[in-house]
Amino acid sequence: MEDLTEIYNEIIMEHSMNSYNKKKLEKCDFCEKGHNPNCGDEIEIQLKLNGNIIEDMAFTGHGCAISQSSTSIMIDTLKGKTIEQAKEIIQIFIDMIKRETKSEEELKKLEDALAFKNIANMPARVKCALLAWHTIEKILNQNQTSLNK
Repeated sequence: MEDLTEIYNEIIMEHSMNSYNKKKLEKCDFCEKGHNPNCGDEIEIQLKLNGNIIEDMAFTGHGCAISQSSTSIMIDTLKGKTIEQAKEIIQIFIDMIKRETKSEEELKKLEDALAFKNIANMPARVKCALLAWHTIEKILNQNQTSLNK
């Protein structure tokens, strides 16, 4: 099991140090800031849609390795998905972090985001891991009417 933990740690560090998702999009349909007052993490997520498909996403901001890598991995996981698929994946991730874990089959939908499965063991880091996921959830829920056009 330790091998898996090491792989997960490598994924988190890779995304933290070399995030190609950390940039500004030239054009975006939705933009939302997320802030964690406990530790000062701040991100801004940009979302570009093509119909109901998430065509592109990017983020800017600063924070700890957990918040930055979680944001980058979330973008990789959700890009190319429909809004409904994205909402399902977001809920699975949040449930996993809260230890209300779904079936293994559902967890597979998280792809590399599964690397954060053990973050629940570090309560001080939970909000860091969830920051981006709550921010994109807010975008999708707030803009429900315009997203359904």
